[in-house]
Amino acid sequence: MIQKIKKLFLNERFILLLILVNAFTIFMSGFQLMPNQRFLFELVDNAITILFVLEIGIKLKEYGSKKYFSFHWNKFDFILVVLSLPTLIAYLSNIEITSISFLLVFRVMRLFKSFRFLKFIPNIEHLIKGISRALKSSIIVLFGFMIYIFIIGIFTFYLFKGVSTEYFGNPLTSLYSIFKIFTVEGWFEIPEVLTQSLSPLLSFFTYLYFIFIVITGGIFGLSLVNSIFVDAMVSDNNDTLEDKVDLLTEKIDKLLAEKK
Repeated sequence: MIQKIKKLFLNERFILLLILVNAFTIFMSGFQLMPNQRFLFELVDNAITILFVLEIGIKLKEYGSKKYFSFHWNKFDFILVVLSLPTLIAYLSNIEITSISFLLVFRVMRLFKSFRFLKFIPNIEHLIKGISRALKSSIIVLFGFMIYIFIIGIFTFYLFKGVSTEYFGNPLTSLYSIFKIFTVEGWFEIPEVLTQSLSPLLSFFTYLYFIFIVITGGIFGLSLVNSIFVDAMVSDNNDTLEDKVDLLTEKIDKLLAEKK
């Protein structure tokens, strides 16, 4: 029986199932529940916490602390389970500590462990290399785009800080507002709010100003970043095709030379 329990906790699929059940209980606990329902979800959640602690104990005994902590995922699991222990202690001691209930969410991050299944996706290595290459190629453009957001954000802050504190009350909120405009999602709402207290002439120039921001940042800026990123992603395929074309050209040249 002990060997079966040990084998069960060393099975990653079983641990993933516990993580999914725990995530579901945390999700359901956020709703307005009947007292008996809330008691059931709290009981399941804390029972799973005990199972997580048991899992770590079994793995530490099976692999040894040195080997266990040599894997980064194990360190990650250990930290998240330790962070969830205060809620378990409070539950077992019948102490109401609502201020630490948010620690339960940390255990859901163990779901990232399931990302290891990504390696079974066909050509995943090629995809990862493409993303890495694209990030390296577009880092300069991304940095320049962030600088542009910063400049426009600060400039807009000083222009409209006295008009709308909601969107431009301080430099940070101004940067966030400009970033929202760059995404071209509801960009017209901000100038509509600003122009409510402005004269017709100032309203006209305000609309022009935000149209300029949308065109330069939202349309051309994001399009440039996207195009460079996608081009770098597929550049490896283009290089392969170019090599094949070059090889074919060489063969044709050799055949033409032999005929001569």
